[in-house]
Amino acid sequence: MIILASQSASRKAMLEAAGVPFKAHGSSVDEAEIKRELIGVPGSEVALILAEAKALAVSMGEPAQLVLGGDSLVEVSGRLFDKPVTRVDAAAHLAFFSGQTMRLHSAAVLIRDGVTVWRHVETAKLKVRTLSQDFIQSYLDSEWPAVAACVGVFRIEAMGVQLFENIEGSHFTVLGMPLLPLLAALRTHAKLPA
Repeated sequence: MIILASQSASRKAMLEAAGVPFKAHGSSVDEAEIKRELIGVPGSEVALILAEAKALAVSMGEPAQLVLGGDSLVEVSGRLFDKPVTRVDAAAHLAFFSGQTMRLHSAAVLIRDGVTVWRHVETAKLKVRTLSQDFIQSYLDSEWPAVAACVGVFRIEAMGVQLFENIEGSHFTVLGMPLLPLLAALRTHAKLPA
C-alpha cells in the first residue's frame, strides 16, 4: 500500500480505477509560500517541486512507507494560475484563457523515508476556444462550486470538455497525474505485479 499525499478526488479515482492500494493523507504544505519563492521558475519544475514538498511532508510521519505526492499547474501566456477562490475569480480566469493555449503540468513524486526515489512531470496542451461572457456565466451556473477545486476551472470528465477545441497529451495528465509512468514506477518501487 502507498500513501497518497493528497485529498484530490481525481487522483484518488485514478488510483482506485487502476487497482493501486493506497490510503490518502493530505499534506499541510503552504503552496502559496513555495510559489512565491519560485518566481521565474518554469511551470513544469514548479509542479515537481510542489509534488515533492507534499510527499516529503507526509513522508516524515510515515516511516518506511512509499508516499506519492502530486501537483498540477495551469500556465497560460507564461502566467501560472491557482485554483479560483471565488466565482468572480473563476470567470476572470476563463476570460483570460479564452482563445489561448493552456499548458497543464501534472507532476508525481515518490518518496520513502524522506528520500525521493522517482519524479516525473508531463505537460498537456489544451487549446481553449473563444468563450463568450454568456457561455462563461452559464458554464459557471452549472459547474460552480465543483470547479473551485480545479486549477484550470474545469473538469474534463464533465462540462469542462466544452472549453476546448483541441487537446494534446495524455488524458491522465489532464486529469491531474501522469498515471502510466507512475504505474511503471510503482511496479519497481511498490512491487506492484509486473
